[in-house]
Amino acid sequence: MRKVKLSLTFMLAGLVLLSCNNKKNTTEENKNETAAVEKREIWTKDQANKWYAEQPWLVGSNYYPSTAINQLEMWQEDTFDPKRIDQELGWAENLGMNVMRVYLHDLLHQQDAEGFYKRMDQFLEIADKHHIKILFVLFDSCWDPFPALGKQRAPKPHTHNSGWVQSPGQKVLQDKTQYPRLEKYVKQTVAHFKDDKRILGWDVWNEPDNMTGPSYEKIEIKNKVDLILPLLKNVFVWARESNPSQPLTSGVWVGDWSDEAKMKPMHKMQIEQSDIVSFHNYNTPQDFEKVIKQLQRYGKPLLCTEYMARPNGSTFEGFLPIARKYNVGMINWGFVDGKTQTKYAWDSWTKTYNAEPKVWFHEVLHTDGTPYIKAETDLIKKMTSEANKK
Repeated sequence: MRKVKLSLTFMLAGLVLLSCNNKKNTTEENKNETAAVEKREIWTKDQANKWYAEQPWLVGSNYYPSTAINQLEMWQEDTFDPKRIDQELGWAENLGMNVMRVYLHDLLHQQDAEGFYKRMDQFLEIADKHHIKILFVLFDSCWDPFPALGKQRAPKPHTHNSGWVQSPGQKVLQDKTQYPRLEKYVKQTVAHFKDDKRILGWDVWNEPDNMTGPSYEKIEIKNKVDLILPLLKNVFVWARESNPSQPLTSGVWVGDWSDEAKMKPMHKMQIEQSDIVSFHNYNTPQDFEKVIKQLQRYGKPLLCTEYMARPNGSTFEGFLPIARKYNVGMINWGFVDGKTQTKYAWDSWTKTYNAEPKVWFHEVLHTDGTPYIKAETDLIKKMTSEANKK
């Protein structure tokens, strides 16, 4: 009986010791996980400005090859077009452009994450060959709320962005059981490329509170912004948990940013969570300069990630000199005329166009690479050359 008691005592002692060791190991694992999460905070002003001081003056375009109507057609295996991408980024390099803002899509990750990353890597190789860094966009609230994988529809004649799609789509946005998939997309994608020097940064959500205007507003859900506000905050957290060496941002695009008290919760959160401050402006040069001065109060680098709509007064000649004066990075909408048809204005959804507009809305080059307006491309070349001469 005593031997049994002793055996039981040793067994209990062993279990207690094992339990303690397990707890210790679990505690260590938790500490490591917490450290990994805590390691990447939102950048301070000093961190952000130090990073920015190492960059050239950033000038480029929002990019998709002229052969793609949207993000899905750009990236899906059957329609990925590295030869055309190489040609077009060569044209960009020739103008002195050194950055492109490029849209991804959550469905591409769901479809084939490994193949998607392989094509992203191939794209980054091409961009790097042309000395161009990439600002990747993870999500987008603009245009068609019902994206679908597979063959994409043909462009609707004379219509601006007739096939561009939102990410995530409306059905996913309304289904919280899908959110773990979105989390996986963000964490795995950022983690896969977190130390890639070919990537300038991550624009985590384009125009999150955009209700699509007359294009799709009849089928938009009324609570879209209410759903996106907490989700976007999570997207920032998920991306930071992957500990990227590159900055995170989400650009404010419409509204009054002159006073914190007047700003919408979405815009306040976008700026608070961003490592660098990004914004859009399609208005006049005077308004552009006014907005720069408003956003300078945050003390972080400024990057204008969309501008240039000629009939609105948003032009290269009007904006680039102001941007250079304040050291603001500049990424215009559109590069080569193609299937997105963004040479047509936003009003092409409500107004009938039967021919090419007299003044192109967006785009810099014709499909064959010749400038739409040579004075514009000359200006881009001159200003980038002067700013970034070695």
